[in-house]
Amino acid sequence: MNMYPYRKYLSKFMLFLMTAGGLTLFLPLAFIFLYLVANGLDSLSWNFFTKLPVPIGETGGGMLHALVGTAYLLSICAVIALPWGIIGGVYLSESAENKYSKLVRFTCDLLNGAPSIIIGIFVYSYLVKPLKQFSAVAGGVALAVVILPIIVRTTEEILRLVPDTVRQAGLGLGMPRWKVSLFIVLWGSRQNLLTGILIALARASGETAPLLFTAFGSAYLSFSLFEPMASLPVEIYNYSISPYEEWHQLAWTGALVLIMFVVSLNIFAKYLLWRSKK
Repeated sequence: MNMYPYRKYLSKFMLFLMTAGGLTLFLPLAFIFLYLVANGLDSLSWNFFTKLPVPIGETGGGMLHALVGTAYLLSICAVIALPWGIIGGVYLSESAENKYSKLVRFTCDLLNGAPSIIIGIFVYSYLVKPLKQFSAVAGGVALAVVILPIIVRTTEEILRLVPDTVRQAGLGLGMPRWKVSLFIVLWGSRQNLLTGILIALARASGETAPLLFTAFGSAYLSFSLFEPMASLPVEIYNYSISPYEEWHQLAWTGALVLIMFVVSLNIFAKYLLWRSKK
């Protein structure tokens, strides 16, 4: 019996199913992005990036405080999470399978699935409540806890892609194991690691729940580590539930800017990944 026609039609049918599945994933993102463009583009101006909020009834206000606060919080988050995340990923990729590595891996997977609001309450209990003060440091710590397991597992998977022959070559030249791990395996994978780090920071930039319990928010431009600090996700939330139409419009524009930032980080990360494969 000739199976070629059957296999040809089956191949076309499976290709159709994969195309339909891809469109199913893409269409919601495209709809959200176009909806935000339609609602937020009108208020997108230079004032949005350079001006502070103005009193109700006045025009020309912006979200400079939230943009600066978001960058500030992401910087604190990166300073805390990146060293520990990379160290944890190197440990998991370079160490033998034992009860400690299995425990670390299980803990990371468990923490990665924990709701971010639980992390916010945890940091509130140990940093905000004892000090009786919302702060940028607490917000940065909360975001660091959110992305720490992502960085650990991403680093582990990237370093596991390095062939064992590369490690053996370094050891054969008389290099200590820690130098092989640091200067050959880790440094040689730096571009792929940067891709994972950017995706993790994109995840942190859109978190709202942990910041409600830690950084809290502010209507002023602040650079203090130990004072409440505004962030774009929290300001979008606050403006969207307000009764003022001007604030609603700013919330739409803030959401558009936030999703453009997240998409840009992801595109740049994919570009770096593409460059590393050339």
